[in-house]
Amino acid sequence: MVAVLRKRDVVRGVTPDKLRLILEDLGPTFVKLGQVMSMRPDFLPPEYCDELMKLQTSAKPLPFAVILEVIEREYNRRWDKVFSYIDEEALGSASIAQVHRAVLTTGEKVVVKVQRPGIYEIMSKDIVLLKRAATLLKVVSRSQDVIDFNMVLDEMWTIAKQEMDFFIEADHIAEFEHLNRDVDYVSCPQVYRQLSTQHILVMESVEGIQIDDFEQLRSRGYDVNQLGRRLGENYVKQIIEDGFFHADPHPGNIWIRNGRIVWLDLGMVGRLSGRDRTAIRKAVYALATHDAFELKAAVLALGLVRGKINHTMLYQDIDAMLSQYSTLDFSELQMGVLTRQIMNLMRVHHIGCPQGLSMFARGVLTIEGVMRLCCPKVSFVEIFAKSLAVDYKKNFNWRDEVEKAKREGMMLLRKSAQLPEQISDILKMTMSGQTKVNLDVTGSEEPLRKLDQMINKIILAVLVAALLLGSSTICTTQMTPKIMEIPLLGFVGYLIAFILSIRIIWEIHKGR
Repeated sequence: MVAVLRKRDVVRGVTPDKLRLILEDLGPTFVKLGQVMSMRPDFLPPEYCDELMKLQTSAKPLPFAVILEVIEREYNRRWDKVFSYIDEEALGSASIAQVHRAVLTTGEKVVVKVQRPGIYEIMSKDIVLLKRAATLLKVVSRSQDVIDFNMVLDEMWTIAKQEMDFFIEADHIAEFEHLNRDVDYVSCPQVYRQLSTQHILVMESVEGIQIDDFEQLRSRGYDVNQLGRRLGENYVKQIIEDGFFHADPHPGNIWIRNGRIVWLDLGMVGRLSGRDRTAIRKAVYALATHDAFELKAAVLALGLVRGKINHTMLYQDIDAMLSQYSTLDFSELQMGVLTRQIMNLMRVHHIGCPQGLSMFARGVLTIEGVMRLCCPKVSFVEIFAKSLAVDYKKNFNWRDEVEKAKREGMMLLRKSAQLPEQISDILKMTMSGQTKVNLDVTGSEEPLRKLDQMINKIILAVLVAALLLGSSTICTTQMTPKIMEIPLLGFVGYLIAFILSIRIIWEIHKGR
C-alpha cells in the first residue's frame, strides 16, 4: 500500500484521476470500494464520483488457462464435457469475475461468468486492514461528521459478498423477470440453473445492439426516442412500483434485441422500502410545486437523523436550492443532479444516507445520462412525475377514501372532546407551580460549544501552572533518579507542562 501511494506521489495531493489509479493499483478490494464510493455523493465530491465510475467497466483479464481450471474444478470434470467451445478472449472483465462467450455441447450459445479464484480470501483480508485503518482514523480525528467510513466498508462488503455468490445473481434475474413479466418491451437473459454454481453463472447469449450504438439502431429501423422513453418509464416502474431496481444501468448493461430492452448484469441491485418510495413520491411532488416544507419532510423521512437537526437552517437551505429552479421549466429539471444536491444537503445537516437511497441516486444519474444521449428532448423527471400521477389515479378508490375520512373525523371528535379537560389540567398544574416548559433556542449550540472550549482551555492552563509549580518544588529536593541534574519526576512534570502549553497556544492560534 505504501509503495503504491509513493508511486502515485500522494504527498502532492489526490486528484480524481489519481485516486482512481491508486485504487486500481491496490487491487480488486479497492476497486470495489471505489465503485461503492462512486455511488455515494454524500461521501465524495461529484468530480471524484464521476471519475470513480470508470472503475465499473474494466479490469485486467485472467489468463485463459486459469479460467479453464476454475470451470473444471467447479464441474469436477473436463470443460469440453460441458462446452464444445469457449472463446479465449474475455467478453468483459471486472474486479470479481470475467465473462466469456461459449457454446454448450447441445449447441446453445451462452455466456459464462467465472469468478476470480481466491477473490473472497483476498477481499476479506483487505477488509480487515481497511477496518483497522478506519478505527485508527476515528481515534486520530475528532470529526463528528455524519459519514462513517466503517459503514461504507460494511456496505461494500455486503455488495461484494452478494456479487461473489452467483446463486444470488440468478435469484435477482428470476425476481426481475417476474416483476416485469407484464412489460412486453423488457426482458433479461435466461439462466441455465443446472449449469450454474456459486462461482460460475451460465446465461443465454444476448445477440443485440448496445443502447448507445445509435447509428446501428437507426440503420435497423429503431425509433431511438421511443426506446429512450421506454427505458425511462421502465426504470421509474422499477423504483416506484417494484422497489427493486438495476443499480448499475450504464450503457454496457442495456441492450436492444428484437425491439425489446434487455437488462444485463443484475449482480448489483437496489431495494427501496414502501416508506422510501412514499418519501421519494413526496419529494418529486414538492419539486414540481416548489414546496420547500414538503421537500424538507421528505428529506427527513428518507434519511437517518444522527444528532440534532437545525430545522430552520435546513428549511432555508432547501428553499435556497428550490429558488435556483424557480424560473426553470419542470421538463428541463435533471433528477440526478437534484438527487445529488439533496444528498449533499443531508450530509451538511448530519442526516445519514441509507444504502438504498445512495444506489437510487447513482442509478438515476446514470439512466438520465443514457436518456440524454438517446432522446435529449424527453425529461426523466417528467416521466417520473407522470408515473406518480398515473399511480395515484390507479390506486384511488372512493370507498377507501370515504372510510379514511370517517376514521379521521371520529378521531378528531374524540380528541376535541378531551380538550376542555386537558386545558383544565394545565391551568391547575400552572397554579400549583407544577408546569414545566422545555425551551429549545435555535442557534444556542454554537455559543455553548465555544464556552465549553474556553473552560477546557482554562482547566488546561491551571494544570500547566500546577505542574510547573510542583516540578519546581521537586527540583529543590535531592530526589533521585535524576536527568541532567533534575529529578526524574520533576523532568516529567516539566515535559507534560511543555506539551500542554504548546497545545493551548496552538488551539488559541487556530481559533483566531
